[in-house]
Amino acid sequence: MGYDVMFGKTGNTVLGLGNEAIARGALEAGVQFAAAYPGTPSSEILGNLALVSKGLGIYTEWSTNEKVAFEAATAAAWSGLRALASMKQNGLFVVLDSLINVAFSGHGKGGLVLVVADDPLAHSSTTEGDSRPLGNYSDVVVLEPFTHQQAKDIISYAFDLSEKYGLVVLVRETTRLAQSRAPFTLGEVPHPSRKAVFDHSIPLHNLPRPHIRHAELHTRLEEIRKKEFEKSPWNRYTGPRQPSLLIITSGTGWKYANEATQILSTKGVGILALTTLSPLPEKLILKHLKSAKKVLFLEEIDPYLETQIRSLSAGLSKTATPKFYGKLSGHIPSYGECNIDHAIDAISRIQGIKYTPVSRAYAVKAKEAATLAPRRALTFCPGCPHRAAYYSILQAIKKNKGKGFVTGDIGCYSLGAFYHDIMRSQLSMGAGAGLASGFGNLDQFGLDEPVIAVMGDSTFYHACLPALVNIIYTQSKVTSIIFDNRSTAMTGFQPHPGIGIGATGEKVTTVPIENLLKGIGFTEISVIDPFDIEKSIKAVYKAITATTSHAIVFRRECALITNRRLIKSGEPAPRFIVDTDECIGETCKICSVQFNCPACVWDNETSKARIDGVLCNGCGVCVQICPAKAITGVKR
Repeated sequence: MGYDVMFGKTGNTVLGLGNEAIARGALEAGVQFAAAYPGTPSSEILGNLALVSKGLGIYTEWSTNEKVAFEAATAAAWSGLRALASMKQNGLFVVLDSLINVAFSGHGKGGLVLVVADDPLAHSSTTEGDSRPLGNYSDVVVLEPFTHQQAKDIISYAFDLSEKYGLVVLVRETTRLAQSRAPFTLGEVPHPSRKAVFDHSIPLHNLPRPHIRHAELHTRLEEIRKKEFEKSPWNRYTGPRQPSLLIITSGTGWKYANEATQILSTKGVGILALTTLSPLPEKLILKHLKSAKKVLFLEEIDPYLETQIRSLSAGLSKTATPKFYGKLSGHIPSYGECNIDHAIDAISRIQGIKYTPVSRAYAVKAKEAATLAPRRALTFCPGCPHRAAYYSILQAIKKNKGKGFVTGDIGCYSLGAFYHDIMRSQLSMGAGAGLASGFGNLDQFGLDEPVIAVMGDSTFYHACLPALVNIIYTQSKVTSIIFDNRSTAMTGFQPHPGIGIGATGEKVTTVPIENLLKGIGFTEISVIDPFDIEKSIKAVYKAITATTSHAIVFRRECALITNRRLIKSGEPAPRFIVDTDECIGETCKICSVQFNCPACVWDNETSKARIDGVLCNGCGVCVQICPAKAITGVKR
């Protein structure tokens, strides 16, 4: 975590993540309330604010989902405080309904900033979502910094803007800014003393005539465009007055544009970097369009600027309209991350520059060298309780003559899609349970396979409860399995309501999963250690062959948490070895192929199984599943 950033003194220049810069910016802006749901690449924002929250009197929480986080922050803003909600792009999809309503109604006298971290190339997501058009659609202000320093500084401006005009301000970042490190200089951290007071003067709703609020909203947005954004210092132009090529960009695209022009040593290229993305500064943009004959749009994910500015140019005369290049023309890929190679390729093609990044001989050698690296499949960590749970599900389905399939969603357990292809769906959070609810009611149409909905513990609280209620309400035949590894492991081990710990490590009320299941109406509930393989297989088989809905909680903490505790205590983890005389070799391979643990290695020289003592986390599941009893434990 960014201790140097969050506890650093005014004037210090530090090296930090973009997320750490944003968290520090919130401190310098006088934030008093911050809420989030963890999601890479945004998680470090609230994590860093939680570090200093107690000492500065800031309230921080890991909310049950992004919608709740935004609504809680709205309540704080409505009470006159500066409030921040942060999330990844998938979280914005969850928030949209409330966001559009708050844009109409306003949020009182406080400041409300929503930070959204988009994930181009979907490094840790199932989709590429662009928050810029969604912010524009929702009629909120959208800003996007293009350096770490700007990311820090712009948060104070976002709060000022929000309070001045009574509008939500969305600050967009992408993975390469959020997760990269760069130097930035720290400003002063105030000690805000605002008191929360509920404002009775304006109702926080849009009835009876929402269209009136909509009209007022558009008036304020137009005022921001004219008074704030047309001459905003946050936007930056570098280059000649009449460039041979104008590059219009935002966010990380600015860095790629600068580096590409330096590498190509191009002259006469201008770069217009826009930070104020909604409402766009139309006069500023038109001024630059009139001075250029060719325009290249360099942006990440959707052609947001390209579409908006092409539309804006419709008012220009034919002679004043430049030729446009970008995603819509095929000069920039319409998906994935933007990068320096894309920028160089597009500029070279447009400007007629011959450029070879590496020699042909080097490219051939690099391709050959790539084949020397060992292939690494996407799989669970050694000792992961999810692997044991999936193994039991797989064996139960086999016992059921191969009938049965698994629906799931997002989390560490998503790797079930690569574990013997056992997971057949992977949509949004909670979608596995929702899909299962539908599949479980298709028996009258001939569907005769049992459906198993799997969900993580944090996801259970986030988005699964409505679907689970629906399963009981509609009497859908579903086996619901919750993988409870005692943390939000995929995003950095943040706490959730089931473990009794808050954002700052304080003890809070525990909301047990099994209590909620019972309250919903499940009568068949099992809580099992997935490392007890025999019991786990029996429980899953019983559930999928029953005529009623069952719920199984596979509870075992993440192996990484266990390892950290063992290392801290000095307690050695168990170690296992294979007795090669007992191993039945090629005719089995259950440990290395079927269980598929990275620590269960197949030795091609001996044609026997072997345990990699470096990788092994000592879970001991392989001992249980070995039919020859060839795996035994030894002292470590």
